[in-house]
Amino acid sequence: MDSTGLLRRDIDWVRQVIGFRTDQLENKQLSQKELDPPEISSSDRDNYATMVTEHSLNPSERLILTLSVLPYVASEYLDNLCVKNPVTGSIFTELGGRFSDASSGFIPTGDTAVYLIAGSDLAVRLQVQMLLDKDGRLFAGNLLKLDQVSIGTPPMTARLIPTEECLHKILFQKNYRPDYAPHFPAKLLQTRLTWDDLVLPYDIYESLDELDAWLDHHDKLEQMPEVNKKFKRGYRALFYGPPGTGKTLTASLMGNKYALDVYHIDLSMLVSKYIGETEKNLKHIFDIAENKQWILFFDEADAIFGKRTQTQSSNDRYANQEVSYLLQRVEDYPGLIVLASNLKSNMDKAFLRRFQSIIYFPMPGPEERYELWQKAFADVLQLESTINLRKISKDYELSGAAIGNILRYCTLMALKRSSPEVKEQDLLNGIRREMSKEGKVS
Repeated sequence: MDSTGLLRRDIDWVRQVIGFRTDQLENKQLSQKELDPPEISSSDRDNYATMVTEHSLNPSERLILTLSVLPYVASEYLDNLCVKNPVTGSIFTELGGRFSDASSGFIPTGDTAVYLIAGSDLAVRLQVQMLLDKDGRLFAGNLLKLDQVSIGTPPMTARLIPTEECLHKILFQKNYRPDYAPHFPAKLLQTRLTWDDLVLPYDIYESLDELDAWLDHHDKLEQMPEVNKKFKRGYRALFYGPPGTGKTLTASLMGNKYALDVYHIDLSMLVSKYIGETEKNLKHIFDIAENKQWILFFDEADAIFGKRTQTQSSNDRYANQEVSYLLQRVEDYPGLIVLASNLKSNMDKAFLRRFQSIIYFPMPGPEERYELWQKAFADVLQLESTINLRKISKDYELSGAAIGNILRYCTLMALKRSSPEVKEQDLLNGIRREMSKEGKVS
């Protein structure tokens, strides 16, 4: 199967359109038939074809999208746009474009797309400009973005830039999973653990039932207009409780169960000292996520959603703007958003009303700790006969994450001794290490 079938044909089509329009500028004439786009066949199954069909792109939108990716896949075709006006000695203004500092190549702009599609027809040119509005399908589907231009500059002079997601799918023919970066401060959560490894009180599993039901049936819910119109799309949950009690793991396992990517955003790291940067970074995350059905897991939620104070400075005003922006994006997000906090009391009560579920993850009690200890060492190492897990579970209040750290420590000590056995002293040393991290005396 040709993995570039429709893209290859659309590139050739755009090349013909470029030739047609540049010949028009030089007072030549070509048959209008050359502007007809290629037919889409059932055998076109590459990512480009999928984008075209999933977003119901019309011929003009296809031309704009193809034009935007030409610098990355067939930049030589753009050389044909470097046609100079014999009067001015410069490239025809109608062709738009900019030249890249990195490659010296022609980069299409909004003007380029407008002229290739509409020529000199003013009515059609205005229609094409509407396709390049931020509410258009190319932008709503996170396929395209326009470079920023300064105030007072005609907007169509902005460069046509395919999004990272769009380029990734076209160039590598696989789904887009962005890596953590300054402009994308989110990290894909992955775990090899299963629900059997998670130990929680029974009432928490009951609390998770509604969230689980939404993940399983939200598509059906959206097909019930009389019900759906009465509340916002998406689902918002707050997980709160001490560190290491299963909040992050629960979100990860939810994602695994429904084959959904889970992205972790640490809000305490996201809040920028530079005015406007926090909002910009958040926008980038949400713009990519909205069409992916990602589960967004915001850790340290009280860093932004903490109790508000009266505005006393310009920094306070900007901080309130960031909170308002994040709150609006959270409420409008069509998927599952989980906010995590160590203390519910740190959260502003006005924000708490926005959640469909508020679930407390307590420190495990003696019975849960005993189950965690058993699961931790099962099929890994044998325990010295003097170790009494039941007594240890009763005597030491530890989280599941802390018990996992102790397992790692004991395993390393056993490997160091070239022994398959966990010594009681190693276990107690590991417990003391974890207790001291939390300022507890064992």
